[in-house]
Amino acid sequence: MPRLIRPPGPRVRSLGGSFQAFRADPLRFLTNCAADYGDLCYFRVAHQHMYFLNSPALVQEALVTQNSHFIKGRILQRAKVLLGDGLLTNEGASHLRQRRLVQPAFHRDRLIRYAEDMSSLAVRSRGRFTDGAVVEIDREMMRLTLSIVGRTLFSAEVEEDAATVGEAMNALVEMMPLLLFPLSQYFQYLPLPFMRRFQKAGETLDKTIYRIINERRRSGADTGDLLSMLLLARDAEGDNAGMTDKQIRDETLTLFIAGHETTATALTWAWHLLAENPEAEAKMHRELDEVLGDREPTFDDVPLLPYTGHVFGETMRLFPPAWAIGRMAVSELEIGGYRVPRKSIVLVSPYTMHRSAKWWPEPDKFRPERWAVYDAERTKFAYFPFGGGPRLCIGERFAWMEGVLILAALARKWRFRRVDDRPVELAPLLTLRPKGGLKLRAESRQ
Repeated sequence: MPRLIRPPGPRVRSLGGSFQAFRADPLRFLTNCAADYGDLCYFRVAHQHMYFLNSPALVQEALVTQNSHFIKGRILQRAKVLLGDGLLTNEGASHLRQRRLVQPAFHRDRLIRYAEDMSSLAVRSRGRFTDGAVVEIDREMMRLTLSIVGRTLFSAEVEEDAATVGEAMNALVEMMPLLLFPLSQYFQYLPLPFMRRFQKAGETLDKTIYRIINERRRSGADTGDLLSMLLLARDAEGDNAGMTDKQIRDETLTLFIAGHETTATALTWAWHLLAENPEAEAKMHRELDEVLGDREPTFDDVPLLPYTGHVFGETMRLFPPAWAIGRMAVSELEIGGYRVPRKSIVLVSPYTMHRSAKWWPEPDKFRPERWAVYDAERTKFAYFPFGGGPRLCIGERFAWMEGVLILAALARKWRFRRVDDRPVELAPLLTLRPKGGLKLRAESRQ
């Protein structure tokens, strides 16, 4: 094991270390660290030692090769207050067991059924647009993905809950970064206004989740959705036990939040990029017209719409919803020739990696065509919007299919244009949102 010589990085002689700079603009801070200090950078956030990895080989070390040395980072550990022990927060053998129980819900036969709901709900949502009207596209995508999650997870119509659930989600997403504060583990015990908002938001989501779970338990029906899979699941490699009521709540709430927030955010950025790049938009429209004609997209059309898929993939390169991934070392280890002490945080950032000129020609340009010649092996872990290793997002195929089907269904009838020329700012919260939302003008293609 190498002796403890820390990697290069910003040295700030204050009790907070780089806390203020990191909290004020984490994307700029990490981008500057990558540019100034290379593949491995050290900095301190209050008392927390941070090791920032910025090369595909080092990312693979953290997420795959030495994964057993880590647990989830600070924010997701604190998120247990809301999420309990769902897939996002669970660890070790318990996590593997839960993953085995949930995995069948994302098998191909289930995805085929989900695709029907995704397409039909996207078609229904586009009926709300009127030619020339200004649309809050971020809210529309949240509303749509909420409907899809409700239908596919619970076979329930939750669109009428969209405003209430959306408000609760916004409150949670905006307050998650506060969990980075020193001593934040004690916030839940204090009568702080933001903690009351956090708890109220959690209660709102719980009310929606438990209502639907209880209705299903009373009916006893197997509707073939994800909730049915959770209720009927058995651990074939363990003691053949099913999930407890608390586990079902934790898993459904975790998948509800993850499936709703991340895809909606990616789609919001996709409409923004298409509005900014009319040539790419026209190319996608030509593909949709040639493949679909006058019919709506289906599961079988997803591989027949490669350019539409490239648009979605390129969007997640430029604006990955999970813009940073943190892991806490549970034992001392070596990465990149440096000793990483126990309880240190190892941080990787899809945002900085996806925009690195080392791995991507013209990294800041929106070029869906690059994916036609994408070399998966050469750039492995230069692109990882869904994470990697044992904690690779379990809903990756679900999200890819959902993104392509929604883009196809809406773009068949509509295009969107910028309302003004003001630059769109980034809000790196729990996900990478456009600051203040995003308004676009709807134009009918007919």
